[in-house]
This record gives sequence, C-alpha cells and structure tokens, in this order.
Amino acid sequence: MLRVTADTNVLISGLNFRGKPFQILTLARECKINLTISDAILDEMADVLARKFDFTPEDITEARRRVASMARIVKPAVQLEVITEDPPDNRILECAVAAGSHFIVTGDKDLLRLGRYDSVRIVTPSAFLDLVQAQGRER
Repeated sequence: MLRVTADTNVLISGLNFRGKPFQILTLARECKINLTISDAILDEMADVLARKFDFTPEDITEARRRVASMARIVKPAVQLEVITEDPPDNRILECAVAAGSHFIVTGDKDLLRLGRYDSVRIVTPSAFLDLVQAQGRER
C-alpha cells in the first residue's frame, strides 16, 4: 500500500472543498493509501484553520480528530533544514522520512521544486491521483 504524507494545504483543502485533496482524503479514509502525518502538521493545520478559515476551537478539535482518524501519526526523530525559504516545510519532509513515505502530496512550490527528497517523490494532488489511477489500471 502506498505510504503518503500530505502537506497541510492538502489536508485543509480536503477538509473544506470537494476537489482533488478531498479525493486523497477519501482514499485514506477508505484505507486505499496509508496517510501519514505528524503532530507538527496537525498543529500547523489547526493554526491555519483558525487564522484563515475562522474555525472555532471546537471545529479545530473536530478537524484534528477527523484527520487523525484516517492517518497514522509519526514522531520524526530527525530535524531537517533543507528548505530555507519556508522552514516549516521541513516538518513535512521530516514526517515523510520518519514514515518511510513513497510520496509527499503538496501544492507548495518550495516542496514541489525539490521533486524528490531521499527516496520520497514530491507531487501535486493531481499528479498523485493520476499515478493512483494508473496503478489501479495495472492490476
């Protein structure tokens, strides 16, 4: 099963809108992918939901619960400093490495510019869904 680390922007979009990020969360909910996150990703998600979407503390608690229910939470053992332009992006890399993820799914330009970190491919939600669909056809 594919191990996937979703960036905060994918989680937030998946919770709030019915697009490709929602489809990725649906794959995780249906146990078709192994979604991995970390406490740092959940904390950033909560912060953005409060600041940009006016989520109440109760709404944030529910959003955290929903995401945690469809994902495996890992505790990264290493701290990386790969992306200097936006240091919080390093938390995504740390999670992916700790989880042994095959993919990071993100809309973040700094992460996408890397294309790959170690053995982890970094792709957009659209590209990831195309890969999953192609893999499904091969079976």
